[in-house]
Amino acid sequence: MKKPIFMFLALGMFAFASCDSNTENAVESDAERVEENAEELGNDIEEGADEAGDEIEESAEEVENEVNN
Repeated sequence: MKKPIFMFLALGMFAFASCDSNTENAVESDAERVEENAEELGNDIEEGADEAGDEIEESAEEVENEVNN
């Protein structure tokens, strides 16, 4: 007798879990937008760091060349 009850309970939980709501969709959309913006910001920071590193290397090479001459 317990098995059919548990089967119906599990079926009900699966049906409830598969429901889709506008609020859930809005939250997922907002989360995706935040993730995309964070990735873009991270890429911008990485590019800036690369450029700063290149400038530092160039300056170091200039100083080294002046010291050696």
